[in-house]
Amino acid sequence: MILFSVFLLFVVIAVASLIYIWWIQNFSRFFTLLRKIPGPPGYPIIGNLLEFIATPEEMFKIDRKLLRQYYPLYKEWTLNYGGVNMIHPDDVELVLSSSKHNEKSMVYNFLHSWLGTGLLTSTGAKWQTRRKILTPAFHFTILQQFVPVFNEGAAKLVEELKRRCDGDAVDVVGPITQFTLLSIAETSMGIKLDDSPRDCTDYQNAIYTFGYALTYRMVRPWLYNDSVFFNLTSLGKFTRKSIQTLHDFSRRVITEREKNFTDSSKPNKRMAMLDLLLSAKHNGADIDDDGIAEEVDTFMFEGHDTTTIAITYVLLLLANHPTTQQEIYDEMTAVLGTATKTPTYSDLKELSFMERCLKECLRLYPSVPFIARRLDEDITTSSGYVVPKNAMAQIHIYDLHRNPEYFPDPEKFDPDRFLPENAKNRHPFVYLPFSAGPRNCIGQRFAMLELKAALCAILGNFVLEAADKREDIVMITEMVLRPKNGVRVNFRLRK
Repeated sequence: MILFSVFLLFVVIAVASLIYIWWIQNFSRFFTLLRKIPGPPGYPIIGNLLEFIATPEEMFKIDRKLLRQYYPLYKEWTLNYGGVNMIHPDDVELVLSSSKHNEKSMVYNFLHSWLGTGLLTSTGAKWQTRRKILTPAFHFTILQQFVPVFNEGAAKLVEELKRRCDGDAVDVVGPITQFTLLSIAETSMGIKLDDSPRDCTDYQNAIYTFGYALTYRMVRPWLYNDSVFFNLTSLGKFTRKSIQTLHDFSRRVITEREKNFTDSSKPNKRMAMLDLLLSAKHNGADIDDDGIAEEVDTFMFEGHDTTTIAITYVLLLLANHPTTQQEIYDEMTAVLGTATKTPTYSDLKELSFMERCLKECLRLYPSVPFIARRLDEDITTSSGYVVPKNAMAQIHIYDLHRNPEYFPDPEKFDPDRFLPENAKNRHPFVYLPFSAGPRNCIGQRFAMLELKAALCAILGNFVLEAADKREDIVMITEMVLRPKNGVRVNFRLRK
């Protein structure tokens, strides 16, 4: 009798929920406005759900197809959730340039179990406080002091590549991951990790597991709640284990730094990001141990995974464009005197052709291909549609960068797109490798310096030859633009 009563209660709740959702979809202002926007037809109640339940590889292709079909935007919806997908710079500007739409969309809620509400996922006063604390860590006077760290790490990367390039193509993702992870630990966290590849591999594998789980849950609403359903699944258990690995790694970083911490507000001291956080806590700012852990987790992830992806695709493109590769080498020789010289901060700033090449690589392969915001008020798009308040505005940077109106022959690798005379009149919201507006990437200059330092070391020692062609690379829907099967490059030692 008790079991029957429980079952009956469950049925009543389920039916009531379906009726509530049906009413919202048919009579609410939100869905009345959303229905007017073009998009794939959906089914009652579940909307477009079935269309997106696919493998990460298929999901990536589905998004590309729908964005071409419904340009400049299309809607998607399920249950009481709805949003629009944008790739026109005028629409993107409406969202990113306004401080009213600073809250990340519900997709980012899945990150809370790992990153908490750090700089990437926080909103309002908390975000403003954290941004204010962290901004000095990326002042150019601090960045100059990071260049020797980048150079030292890049030299170790070269030695690792020499060890691996015994005639076989090298999947570059592994060694580059180790380089970027050790670099972010020493620069932003102020500690030297040991060079154990196992630590880096375990950390990266945990990120892969978490990223797959995030993508899997994104199109399965019944897994949105951690405590009710997701944690009961086998994927939920693997995800909790991966989060523990990630937290153990970052807590070790914090513990190591705290052992030797002195107030980093003292003059003439290199201020690692972690030092600033510890100092802020010491001086009574609104941040505690949990807040410090949130930011360390955030920067350990964002500071290494996005840079790993960027370097990976840079090597792919240069291996497939030997003429451009030679031009970069020639510029290095002209600026450094010899291409094998260790570059200074000033040297890296002078490598203008290299910088244009890096910008073009980030156009074709933006490390973060997708960002999203929750709209805090209605917006009217360039095509005249009203997107309602509380909708998710999903900005597809990968496709935005391929808009032929702004980038003719968009699949062509052409660094001259970023010559000053070619870029000066370009729409300010059509090229967003580091996002834009108030929530743009705080570490973009840090990233460009690290990319240049790594490339100087690699091209100073190797000629890159293509093992994989661009068309061979299979990409998946994930937190970053991750290649499904890695990227292979042949490294031939320079004479």
